[in-house]
Amino acid sequence: MRIVCWFSCGVTSAVATKIALEVYGKDNLVIAYCDTGSEHPDNERFLSDCEAWFDHPITTLKNPKYNDIWDVYEKTKYIAGINGARCSLEMKKRVRQNFEDLDEDVQIFGFDCDETKRAIKFKKNNPEVTLSTPLIAGGISKSDCIQVLYDVGIALPIMYKLGYKNNNCIGCPKGAKGYWNKIRVDFPNEFQRMAGMEHKLGATLNIMNIKGKRIRVLLSDLPIDAGNYKSELPIQCGLLCE
Repeated sequence: MRIVCWFSCGVTSAVATKIALEVYGKDNLVIAYCDTGSEHPDNERFLSDCEAWFDHPITTLKNPKYNDIWDVYEKTKYIAGINGARCSLEMKKRVRQNFEDLDEDVQIFGFDCDETKRAIKFKKNNPEVTLSTPLIAGGISKSDCIQVLYDVGIALPIMYKLGYKNNNCIGCPKGAKGYWNKIRVDFPNEFQRMAGMEHKLGATLNIMNIKGKRIRVLLSDLPIDAGNYKSELPIQCGLLCE
């Protein structure tokens, strides 16, 4: 049996990994990180801090076909749709599938105690995966995980400090209007790059209700006051997006 902890540079996956190490020990345990090439540079620091805390190496995995999420969009001519984001499919899900051994692996995911429905949905959609969710089993929330990291002296990733709800790539295509207006302020280059990608591929990520009609709106035309990021649902990405 191999224990595979999926570390995402998020706070919940970090604490779930630490618990798995305490429960299973280090023998036959692998901590795996899927590199998208598009996360905040501070994630390298966070990964290094967590690796020292775990006292166990983190294995970095990457799809050799793509440099980053922008490379995915360029080569596949697709950004996101009703089935999820193409970047997550290529840079995370397929990487996981190529690495996992369904006959041997117990896979640790960082679902927290408020994400029981998501865990059930994942298990339903992926019945072949032997899933373990230590945060749900222990009744541990995301805020609890933040406190754990604070207590051990590990600074949160910069994206959390900037007010983002998740530590996703900069400029996640699943973000809503308020999210993109926040990206416009915090990361104007990524905002403009995604706006350009929409035009290039004929894609539109956002929808607005205008006079009772749902209308697709390009980022280049998105009003600066559209949306409210604080009230928008967290963007679900990672190994579960597709």
